[in-house]
Amino acid sequence: MNCRHCQTALEQVFLDLGSTPPSNAFLTEEDLQQPEASYPLRLFVCTKCWLVQTEDFVAANDLFRPDYAYFSSTSKTWLEHAARYCQMAQSRFSLDNDSFVIEIASNDGYLLKNFVSSNIPCLGIEPTSDTADTAERLGIPVLRSFFSETLARKLVDEGKQADLLIANNVYAHVPDVNDFTHGLRELIKPQGVITLEFPHLMRLVESRQFDTVYHEHFSYFSLLTVCRIFEMADLRIFDVEELPTHGGSLRLYGCRKEAEHPTTPTVTATLAEETHRGMNTLNYYTAFQSEANAVKDDLLAFLLEQKRLGKTVAGYGAAAKGNTLLNYAGIKPDLLSFVVDAAKSKQGKYLPGSHIPILGLNALNKKNFDCLVILPWNLSAEILEQNAALKKRGVMFVTAVPQLNFF
Repeated sequence: MNCRHCQTALEQVFLDLGSTPPSNAFLTEEDLQQPEASYPLRLFVCTKCWLVQTEDFVAANDLFRPDYAYFSSTSKTWLEHAARYCQMAQSRFSLDNDSFVIEIASNDGYLLKNFVSSNIPCLGIEPTSDTADTAERLGIPVLRSFFSETLARKLVDEGKQADLLIANNVYAHVPDVNDFTHGLRELIKPQGVITLEFPHLMRLVESRQFDTVYHEHFSYFSLLTVCRIFEMADLRIFDVEELPTHGGSLRLYGCRKEAEHPTTPTVTATLAEETHRGMNTLNYYTAFQSEANAVKDDLLAFLLEQKRLGKTVAGYGAAAKGNTLLNYAGIKPDLLSFVVDAAKSKQGKYLPGSHIPILGLNALNKKNFDCLVILPWNLSAEILEQNAALKKRGVMFVTAVPQLNFF
């Protein structure tokens, strides 16, 4: 296999999590009677451009099916984050009803609805039908397609170029990152702005966030690497922000190389920080497997001890990251009896691999359990606040990443 960006032959394994089903391939009761497909979940690091990427086994069309179960609007924290972003973007880039905003991977309209309410023309690009249906009910025009350079040129031919092009938490999901990035350049106006948000590889490594690895994430990025990819497409990163989302993300602001947006000192400072930490050296990446194993072993030991003590443990959040953790640890319903989730699209189904049943939130008041493991640990503050009554009832809350924490 070669690097998705620079085509260098890949030899250095960054992380090997064995074989698992895709993390969002939830199962029905009928599915439990059938064989379940699993694929190797292995990451390599390119020693030339330092892109971390999955080994190729699963096609995007198989991962992001029409019934894809992730709906962004199920998280209050995420809705608030999106609203703040839209307010900032309108102010910073002077967006009005003469502007045009395009979002790639617009999901259920969680973000673009803010522009609709401000009467700013917009378009969502979203390949999954269920989420696109939800967005259209909010009055958001949606083009049902995967994004590519070819699609970008088609839109340009139709007179659709963006003043602001948003691609939040989709860059990692792209099999052909070079084609996608060339498409970004095509689709913006000469002075247009691109914003990307993605989990920062530096935070993944240093906070042992191996559970954010799954087949739907084809690549994992540092700013050093994205600068190289943008330069290849005649794009330039002119600003960067560190965000707390997803355990630590970057928000990049990009434009065409010749555009007038001045480059901020934050870009230079972030590149210097990554270099200082050694993200352009192999030593930075070689110890991560043992860190992932430590997280897995600690959680498994805790759950086995709870079983020995006769305690019942449940989970909160049928999140992809939780499925990576549970499947790597080999956790089944005997150790985690059920998981609750707010998304109706997941309720009544089973987690891939572990086959743990997914129940609605009302199960928290109907079932007896002693401990609740918060699988989407990045939303733990929101979940703890919403479930304060369980804490008063004596339920212990636990997160596993970056280490076991008890609340």
